[in-house]
Amino acid sequence: MTRDLAILGATGSVGGSTLDLIDGREDDFRVSAVTGASNVAKLAEIARNTHAKVAVIADEGLRGELEDALSGSDTKVEAGAQALCDVAAEADLVMAAIVGTAGLKPVMAALEAGRTVGLANKESLVTAGALMTDAAKRHGATILPVDSEHNAIFQCLADGSCNHVSRLILTASGGPFRTLPREEVFNKTPAEAVAHPNWSMGAKISVDSATMMNKGLELIEAHHLFGLPSERIDIIVHPQSVVHSCVEYVDGSILAQMGPSDMRVPIAHCLAWPERMETSIERLDLAAVARLDFEAPDPVRFPALRLARTALEAGGGAAARMNAANEVAVAAFLDNRIGFGDITDLVEQVLDEASNEAPLGGIDDVLAIDDAARSRASELVRDRAA
Repeated sequence: MTRDLAILGATGSVGGSTLDLIDGREDDFRVSAVTGASNVAKLAEIARNTHAKVAVIADEGLRGELEDALSGSDTKVEAGAQALCDVAAEADLVMAAIVGTAGLKPVMAALEAGRTVGLANKESLVTAGALMTDAAKRHGATILPVDSEHNAIFQCLADGSCNHVSRLILTASGGPFRTLPREEVFNKTPAEAVAHPNWSMGAKISVDSATMMNKGLELIEAHHLFGLPSERIDIIVHPQSVVHSCVEYVDGSILAQMGPSDMRVPIAHCLAWPERMETSIERLDLAAVARLDFEAPDPVRFPALRLARTALEAGGGAAARMNAANEVAVAAFLDNRIGFGDITDLVEQVLDEASNEAPLGGIDDVLAIDDAARSRASELVRDRAA
C-alpha cells in the first residue's frame, strides 16, 4: 500500500536521511508535502526530485521566490504557519523534523487529525508532552519516536506497552568532558564543547551533549512517550554509543537495542513500522567494537540531569521554561558571552524563579512560557556578560 508522506523540515538532516531512505520506494511512499524554513533553493530541489504535491516555505516573505523556483512543475506552493499545519493534517505519515517550537503546532495538527507521526521534533514532548500525548489518545493518532534512544526503547517493548517493565535505561555518551572534573570544564571553549567523540552533530546539540542536558530532555520525552515516572527512568553513560537504550522487565531481563551510529536506522524503523525495510546502512561489527563500557553519570559534573528531573516533577510549564533558558544559554556560550559552566547555572536560576504557573491549556500557553523564559534568560546573559 502506498502511503502519503509529509516531510516537515525536509531541508534539515533528518529530512535528508528520510529522503535518502525513500529514494526508489515509490510503491511504498508518495510525497504529499515537503517543508522548509527559509532555504528556497534546497526546498525547490527536493520538491522537484520527489514530485511533491505541495511545498511549504515557513517564511511567508519567500513565497514568491519559491514559486519562481518551482515554475513549470506540478508542485503547489504554500507559505506560513497555517500551511505547515494543513499539510501535516492531510498526510498518512508525517515525518516531523522541524527544529524548535516552530514544530509544535504542525505536530499537534497531525495528532488531532489522527495521523501517524514520526517524531523528531524534541520540543513537542519536552515542552508540551502531556498535551501531545493526550491529543494522540483522543484522536487515535500514533507517535513513533525518531530519536535513537526512544526508538531503541520502542523496539525493545515487545507488546508496545510498559505493563511488565520495571525501568527504562537511557544511554549517554558522556560527551567530550566525561572524565574531567567540573572545575576544569568550567572554562572550556565552544570549539572544545562541540568536539563530540562519537557523533557528527550541530553545535547546539553537541553542547547539550557536553552538559548532558540532551539526556535530561530525553528523560522528559521518555516519560511522556512511555508513561513511566522519573524514578523509573535511569540514565547510564556508555562511551561507545553502541547500545542506544535498554528496557528492564519485572523478571530481571534487560533488552537492549544496538546498532550503528546512524540516524537512518531509527528513521527507517519509523517509516516502515509496523514492518521493517531493508537498508544499505553499514552494519554494526561487534568484533570491531570489542567492548562495551557503562558507568553512572557524575551528578556534580552533570547538574543538568538534576534540573531535568526537577522540571519533570514540577510539571506545568517547567520543562518548557528549562528548554527555552537552555537554548538561550547555549547560544550565548557559542557566542563567547558566557562560560560553559554558566549554562546550567543560568538554566537553574530561570527554573527557580518560576512559581504558581497555571496548568497548560494549549500550545499557545506553551509558547507564552517559552517566550517569557527566553526574555528572562537573555537578561541573565546580559548581566553575566557585563
